[in-house]
Amino acid sequence: MKQKRHATILELIKDREVATQEELALLLKKEGFDVTQATVSRDIKELKLTKALGESGIYKYVQPQAPGEEHPSKHLLILSRAVISVDFAQNLAVIKTHSGMAQAAAAVLDALSLQEIVGTLAGDDTIFCVTRSEEAALQLTGRIKALL
Repeated sequence: MKQKRHATILELIKDREVATQEELALLLKKEGFDVTQATVSRDIKELKLTKALGESGIYKYVQPQAPGEEHPSKHLLILSRAVISVDFAQNLAVIKTHSGMAQAAAAVLDALSLQEIVGTLAGDDTIFCVTRSEEAALQLTGRIKALL
């Protein structure tokens, strides 16, 4: 029963942005599991779940990362420390960073696989993100600002 519950938890957090233990307990009850908050807490600990910033800007439960794979919150930390400003012109998002940080921040943007980005080009303190349209550049600018 425990293995099935753990598998269900992993499916739930993969498909949804589950932010709290209470929310997870309610979802498990809808799936037919009679659980308490204490049980959910133990399951989270046993599964070694952590929280990471979701696309909606809310921290959610996520599975442990595979060895060698960076955790999304590390990406956000790099961006938040490197980026000074974000703006756009036509189909380009222009990101200003602290000196020497543009390439690291561009690598993070590439790793995040943001759908708006066609490609990035980084210098010492500036990143150009090419998008397909001006609207996509505006959306990307807003999304990066929200991540910061």
